[in-house]
Amino acid sequence: MPPIHGIYARPVATDRTLVNLDLNLLVTLDVLLRERNVTRTAGQLGLSQPAVSAALARLRRHFGDDLLVRHGNRYEPTPLALRLAERTPQALAIVRTVFDAAPEVDPSTMEREFTVIVSDYAAAILGPALVEVAAEQAPGVRLRLQQTNPYVIDHAAETLRVVDGVILPQGFLRDLPHLRLWTDRWVCLVDGGNPEVGDTLTLDNLRTLPWVSLYRLPTAYSPSQQALRLSGVEPVSEVIVDSFLAMPFLVAGSPRVAWIQSMLACRLAPPLGVRVLSSPVEPPLVEEAFWYHPMYRNDPAHQWLRGVIVEAVGRLPAVPT
Repeated sequence: MPPIHGIYARPVATDRTLVNLDLNLLVTLDVLLRERNVTRTAGQLGLSQPAVSAALARLRRHFGDDLLVRHGNRYEPTPLALRLAERTPQALAIVRTVFDAAPEVDPSTMEREFTVIVSDYAAAILGPALVEVAAEQAPGVRLRLQQTNPYVIDHAAETLRVVDGVILPQGFLRDLPHLRLWTDRWVCLVDGGNPEVGDTLTLDNLRTLPWVSLYRLPTAYSPSQQALRLSGVEPVSEVIVDSFLAMPFLVAGSPRVAWIQSMLACRLAPPLGVRVLSSPVEPPLVEEAFWYHPMYRNDPAHQWLRGVIVEAVGRLPAVPT
């Protein structure tokens, strides 16, 4: 993130610590805590080494802490610095959101990075169309498609303050603004040479075959496997992954079975010699949605992003039957 040149916090009556605080120090702090080196920090920020050293001295006075302590030829962060390293990226994201705000936007001249948290499934299915539409309308915009993880689901309200949104199926989040995107269905994958499976899958197959499972955590799980348990079948997980894209590769050449979205299965399974079969248990449909924080509801740039996402969804192929 480039320095926020010329921006200073104005006096706030209820918080005297912000009086005359130079927000450029936040940018310098972020890079210093990542690089742990004054020279490299200066190079990244386009500043002189003495200027960064002076900024570090100001930060040390402000926090009453050395922040970076020399050990031989390197600097090590203090315990306070380690805590700050977790907070500064989020703080910078919020600051950037404030100062990027505008009464209206012209996509053709906009220069901005949007961060959307997605699963590898959503990135593979929507990503190409999303990048295509964004590039057509706003060549100066960059999209960061960041891999989702269980923390996002457990701390959704906090996460959505510092990113532009998350693409996640219905059922995990609620009471947040969102756009309905597309609907997919679950299918089963088995190796083409698996002798235990005939033309169709049976409940006994699902009960006895080893599974490739997703996450298997209290708040991060595949709804398809939850449906399987509700039908009285407890899957025997031989491999647990946090990636949909990895599943067909872990099924190929093995006795394993996996549940995956149909739109992804039709792209990945055939080259691997993996069969795509319907399941005797019918899981709920995959209903993908784009979730975002309420503070973005009336933001013109974010409204443009939401429009781009909707247009990209319109370019997706039909769900295979």
